[in-house]
Amino acid sequence: MVSPSLQTLLFLAAERAANELASSERTPASEIRETLSRLVRLGLAASEGASNGTHSGGRQESQGVIPRHYADVLRSAFLGVVAQAGAGISGSELATMIAAIEAVQTPLTLESRNEFTRHLATADAVNAVVEIAHDMRSPLTSILFLVETLRRGRSGPVTTVQERQLGLIYGAALGLNTLACDVIDAVRGGQRLVDGRPIPFSIAEVMLGVCDTVRPISEEKGLPITHVLPGVDGRMGYPGALSRVLLNLMTNALKYTNEGSVTIGATELNETRLSFWVSDTGQGIPANVMSMLFDGFRPSASGVRFSNAGLGLAICQDFLRSMGTSLQVESTPETGTRFSFEIELRRA
Repeated sequence: MVSPSLQTLLFLAAERAANELASSERTPASEIRETLSRLVRLGLAASEGASNGTHSGGRQESQGVIPRHYADVLRSAFLGVVAQAGAGISGSELATMIAAIEAVQTPLTLESRNEFTRHLATADAVNAVVEIAHDMRSPLTSILFLVETLRRGRSGPVTTVQERQLGLIYGAALGLNTLACDVIDAVRGGQRLVDGRPIPFSIAEVMLGVCDTVRPISEEKGLPITHVLPGVDGRMGYPGALSRVLLNLMTNALKYTNEGSVTIGATELNETRLSFWVSDTGQGIPANVMSMLFDGFRPSASGVRFSNAGLGLAICQDFLRSMGTSLQVESTPETGTRFSFEIELRRA
């Protein structure tokens, strides 16, 4: 039986844990307090079961899901409260209480996992995936901005080693951010950025913006980026979709190129039609991959495997088809790869 004094400390710890969680969670503070109170009752029931030689674990009251990190925060707060209380707390009693919290944490984690699985099996699964991708994209965008700020020395001098490390962080964050965008577009289809009427835009602005975005990756790998701009810059079209396609192609080109250079360009074929391309001097694409290059899900020995590169190229193809064209590829092993597409963009 847990002593009344330890029970009091446990509920005090729950209050502290609730205040800590309320400062960072979207869940209302009252709901967090109620959830932690329920967790405390489960822990007390588990400790009584342990002292009586039973193993109920307090599951009879377990209705709803308690996030795993709630138990972690509660345990930390409890140890802090006990330390402040000083003498008078039995070591064996404290150990029993900590073990009880651990005992209820595992089944609660399984409940949370099962609840998430059930949610993904419903009609709302697609919306859930999109929401997760959105939640990933916001902090990743902040990371990209902060890393670039540090790289440019705006927060103080940066050593050569630190600059390279920041380049690696930037590349990883950009890859995750692109994957999150690809997931959203895979769910919503390629029409999202091609809705409405064409708008006037600058080809140079789009292409140089893409170059600026991937420049930290190129500098970290020591790969120069060259660009070729058309004679007439102002066009009518869908700059958002065009930028996504070119960014994806440039990111892939830099990812699979270790020596040489990467080039992005646009050439006028006539007054309204242009050819865009991204070429690299990388390792090339194996012949056995070419037939499934634009598949978002590629077969593997264990079944179907999710591929971020394949998903990205599938999204590019989706966007381009929405604009009345398609992506073409030429590749030579150990020599390089060139992705290109022709598109109608009348002059603005």
